[in-house]
Amino acid sequence: MKKHIPNFITCLNLFSGCVGVTFAFAGWLDMAAYCVLASGIFDFFDGMAARALRVKSPIGKELDSLADVVSFGLLPGAVLFSMLSTALPDNVYVPYLGFLVTIFSALRLAKFNIDDRQSTDFIGLNTPMNAFYVVSLPFVAATYGSIVYHPAFLVASIAVTSLLLVSNVRLFSLKLSSLSWRENGWKFIFLLLSAAAVVMLKFAAAPFVLLLYFLFSFIHFRQSR
Repeated sequence: MKKHIPNFITCLNLFSGCVGVTFAFAGWLDMAAYCVLASGIFDFFDGMAARALRVKSPIGKELDSLADVVSFGLLPGAVLFSMLSTALPDNVYVPYLGFLVTIFSALRLAKFNIDDRQSTDFIGLNTPMNAFYVVSLPFVAATYGSIVYHPAFLVASIAVTSLLLVSNVRLFSLKLSSLSWRENGWKFIFLLLSAAAVVMLKFAAAPFVLLLYFLFSFIHFRQSR
């Protein structure tokens, strides 16, 4: 029975992503964001459960990637589609550019599965972090609406994040092999600053957290050379 527990948690990730897609297409972008958050939690705990129960399997790995394509690929694409539809209500075609994020997320996950260099760190922006950035945009728009909903900003976000997903930028993983400050100091500082930003700004903190992620990853790898 225990061998099915991690896959069940992964299926909850997938289910949450599917629900989030329906919310995104309905224009309920705040609910879509909470579904991404739920998927992120399930995505974290399915791997933890597999390691704790010692029931890792090839099926679990493939199922995890398929769930991530929906939750962290299709769902942010649907959010961008909805935002562009609001920004350009008379344009039938441009909103579909949002699904470029879905395509590049799928490419990112496929590359990750066959790249043995990414066993401890990431090469390219990981899909959960990108999804959190995308679903944060409606919350940021509560303060900077005219900028965030400008078609040029949205299209630029699609282009930049799509390229980052398949880039060779090296980013640290938050799966810690030890609690050593010497090895993980910059990761700890990143987590503390990110937590403070989330407490103050909630979902709207995601763009700031993403910038911190790139900055501290750069410092971390530069010092570890």
